[in-house]
Amino acid sequence: MNTKKITNLVSIFVVIILVAGITACEQLQQLVQPVMPSEAHTEGSRVLNVGFYAYFSPVSYSASADPTSEDFNIHLGYEADLLTALEAMEGVELSFVRHPIAVWTDIWLKSAEPEYDIIGGGITILDARTKDGTGNQVVTFTSGHIKFRQSLLVRTEDSQRLATHADLTSDVRVGVLAGTTGEARLLELTGLVDANGVLAEGIRVETPLGTVVADGTAAFMITAANTTPNLTERSHLYPPSADMPQVIYLGQEVGESELLNALAEGEIDAVARGEIGNLDAVQAAGDAFTVTALDEKFELGGFTLAVEDTALATYIDEKLNYLTDNRNIGYAEWVADPSVFMRRVQMWNNR
Repeated sequence: MNTKKITNLVSIFVVIILVAGITACEQLQQLVQPVMPSEAHTEGSRVLNVGFYAYFSPVSYSASADPTSEDFNIHLGYEADLLTALEAMEGVELSFVRHPIAVWTDIWLKSAEPEYDIIGGGITILDARTKDGTGNQVVTFTSGHIKFRQSLLVRTEDSQRLATHADLTSDVRVGVLAGTTGEARLLELTGLVDANGVLAEGIRVETPLGTVVADGTAAFMITAANTTPNLTERSHLYPPSADMPQVIYLGQEVGESELLNALAEGEIDAVARGEIGNLDAVQAAGDAFTVTALDEKFELGGFTLAVEDTALATYIDEKLNYLTDNRNIGYAEWVADPSVFMRRVQMWNNR
């Protein structure tokens, strides 16, 4: 073998050794110095379809109340900003396509449907809401990122007359949105249902099929998660005694704005729903409305995902806990400073 061939072979051998050495060093460096979240962010984010309730201002709502408007697809509110902040966290690699949902009934179960990955809209976390009509668990909740407590919204001139739930007599008409914790808690606090949601004997309920009368058994039941079929699409509930209120059902098609309009027009005397929504209505109406009868019990609201996406729910939960500083940052802090979640994002991205 001549000298030239030997030289070439030696050169090739040296190059192989150098390349192998560089590769080994890079692998070792990756083991010693893990990739930080800010370096792991790519354009390959997982895209998730989010269904959001369109009529729960200021927690989750559409920019336009008109479903035919393009602005109906624009997601606004506390939960909208929370999801936007989640998208902006480097390394998390999630992005959301928002889809408004106009009907509240069983909205939490829609994350089990192919069209949606996540469902939100100020949904109180209840174990009963994770199960379908056959009792099978089909969705899972993230842990709570917002606190709710129930209340009454009344016209200011009625604030003394309707200061507590005990003041709600049979001549008082209280408006509710069916299937909400606002309805369920009102019925429980006024004795219209027991702790299991069973209607008191003698209650008359107007339905599309006519008036039915509760017999005090589980055949007539209303909870925040389930209702017996004979009470579906109920429109009016008449109490069996003078110390209980009438309940008027509105808002199934256009949301809680129908309740607020009915209160302003004198068609109902109070609205039973969460304090957050009621306080927002007070601010919008000036001194026309007042919040009364604040409930002592708090609820937690979260997002739902399909039960098979439990790992994804846990992953999202971890990031929501960071954004809310483990619930130390909530609705009140967001109202005072709407940029509060994005400032948490900056801290995350700069760490």
